[in-house]
Amino acid sequence: MIDPIPDGEGNALRLVELRREIDERELEFSRLAAEFDKTDWWDAEGFNTAADWIRLNCHMNSHAVWNAFAVGAREHDMPATTAAMRAGEIGFAHVATMARTAVEVGGAFDEDKLLPLAIAYSPGKFFHKCIHYRHAVDAEGYSRDQEKLVEERGLRLNTAQDGCLLISGLLDPVGGAAVRTALEPLAQPSGAHDDRSREQRYADALVELSTAGRPAEIQVTATIETLKGMAGAAAAEMEFSLPISSATVRRLACDCSVTRVLLSEDSNVIDVGRSKRLVDGALRKALAVRDKHCQWPGCERPASWCDGHHIVHWVEGGETNLANCLLLCKRHHRMAHEGGWRLVRVNGRVVPVAPTITFGLPRVADDSARAPAGAV
Repeated sequence: MIDPIPDGEGNALRLVELRREIDERELEFSRLAAEFDKTDWWDAEGFNTAADWIRLNCHMNSHAVWNAFAVGAREHDMPATTAAMRAGEIGFAHVATMARTAVEVGGAFDEDKLLPLAIAYSPGKFFHKCIHYRHAVDAEGYSRDQEKLVEERGLRLNTAQDGCLLISGLLDPVGGAAVRTALEPLAQPSGAHDDRSREQRYADALVELSTAGRPAEIQVTATIETLKGMAGAAAAEMEFSLPISSATVRRLACDCSVTRVLLSEDSNVIDVGRSKRLVDGALRKALAVRDKHCQWPGCERPASWCDGHHIVHWVEGGETNLANCLLLCKRHHRMAHEGGWRLVRVNGRVVPVAPTITFGLPRVADDSARAPAGAV
C-alpha cells in the first residue's frame, strides 16, 4: 500500500497556526515569570534566583528564561509590539529582542522606531538592527559592554591522557571575527574528494594558520631506527606532546631541519652536527614555480601553504632534488605518511596509490589441532 502524499498546504497552515498559539503562550509565560520573580517561593525552595528555579523546573535554558523575564518586565512599554504579534505580523522572538533592547537602553527606548524594523525583518536580522539602535542611542554604554567582553576573553589548553590537545575559550566579538577571517579561507573544502567534516576542516585550518604555511618550528627527538620505521624502535619524543609514531616523524622529517645529536651510553651529549634545511632556498622556489599548488589530484591548496614531500624518503636514499620532491598540503602530506598512501609519477602525472589492504594474516598451526584425542 502506498502512503498518501502529505498535505503540504494543510501542514503549512497548521504550522503557522500552532506557532501563533505558542507565541501567545510564551507571552503569558513571561507575565507569570515576572510575577513569580516577585514572590519568595523560589527562595523557600532553596534556589538562588527565580531564574534558576524556572530553568530547572520548567526545563529551559538560561537564554530562554532571561527572554521571558525581559518580556514580562517591559511588556507595558511595548503595547504596539504585542498587538503586532497577535496580528501575526511578528513572532515572540521579535518581542523578546525588543524587550531585551528596552532593558539595555532604559529610558531611551522608542518602540515606534523599532517596530517597523521588527515587521520588516526576520528575528535574526532584527537582532542586528537592535544592536545598531542601541549603539545609536547609547554609544558609550555599548562600548563599555564591549570592553567587558574583552576582559572576559580567555583560552585554555589542556593535554588529554592520550596526548590530544583540548582547546576551550572565549574571544570578544572583534577577536573572534579576526580568527574567523583567518580560518575561513583555509577551512574551505580542498576538492570534491574532501570528505572532512566542517569541524575537521576548522581544526586543520588552525594548524595551518599556526605554522603560517611553513614547516612547524617544533623539536622532535628520535633515533635513526625510529626514523627508518624499523621494528622494535621506540616512539619519538616531542615537546608539549606524548610520544609520536615513526610515520609522523617521517612526515615531519620530509621538510624540516635535521640536527644530528650523538649521545653516549649514559645519555651525555658527545657530538652535535650542523642543522640542514632539506627543502628550502632555490629548490623550494623551483617547486613553487613548477607545482604551483598541492599535487594531490583535485587539490588546489596554494604552494605557500604546502610542505615539500620526498617521493622516495631521504632516509631511504631518496635524493633532495626537483625530480624526487613535490608539494603537498598538510592534509595530503599526512595521508602520504600516516595514511599509508604512496605517490608515483606516471607520464608526468602524480598518481596516489591507496594503502595495501590486508584481508587476513596467514594461519599458523593451532596447538589444539595437534592435541591428542580426548585432551581438553
